[in-house]
Amino acid sequence: MGAHQETKPRRSLLERWLPHPVLTVVLVLLWMLLLNAFSVGGLVMGVVLGIVITRMTSNFWPERPPVKAWGKAFAYMALVGWDVVVANLEVSRLILFRSGAQLRTRWVTVPVELRSPEAITVLAGTITMTPGTVSCDLSADGCSLLVHCLDAPDAEAAVQQMKDRYEARLKEIFP
Repeated sequence: MGAHQETKPRRSLLERWLPHPVLTVVLVLLWMLLLNAFSVGGLVMGVVLGIVITRMTSNFWPERPPVKAWGKAFAYMALVGWDVVVANLEVSRLILFRSGAQLRTRWVTVPVELRSPEAITVLAGTITMTPGTVSCDLSADGCSLLVHCLDAPDAEAAVQQMKDRYEARLKEIFP
């Protein structure tokens, strides 16, 4: 053993069993939602899955993503949930009442000011989760996202909406 060998700090018993407690809770909640009914057995299975999945994937999460404002993070999740519902209705309207020739599909490049990999991932995921838009590529320097829009009459307005609605909020959540 060399004198310059790094030693890992010892983790507590709780940190070893629950390396990512928030993710564990989210997985349990998702499991219960997928079951669509509450039962003690379903809850126990959700807890087991939450613990096992987070322990098995903990090596892929060397550090927890830093979050500056949890309240703003929860507000962001509510906003995205609302936007997904509204966008689903809008896309349904487009599909049912417009012909394909009337759609103004286009590729737009969204300049990204975020620098945190977690924040950029959340932005790209948010854009993709919102029906009618898909994040397709991140530039090699991480400074722009290529996004496909189902119907965007004004490319600049579409880009500005993504930046104002999502990126500005993510700047407040992630350092």
